[in-house]
Amino acid sequence: MAKYSKKAGEKVEKAMHEKKKGTLKSGRSGKKVTSRKQAIAIGLSEARQSGAKVPKKKGSKSSSGRKKSTSK
Repeated sequence: MAKYSKKAGEKVEKAMHEKKKGTLKSGRSGKKVTSRKQAIAIGLSEARQSGAKVPKKKGSKSSSGRKKSTSK
């Protein structure tokens, strides 16, 4: 299980409260956040920016596992 600092937990808690009130907005578009997972991600991102102890983001799976074969 990943270890998060107290500061990170506070940021996530703040983001969740904002989501419940309906005042949490997403990035560039500024649309209202409705997803619980997205609210947590925003809280962790803010914690990461403020220098709190947060595990690194998991990278997306690359499609390099399977190569196309070229037929002649």
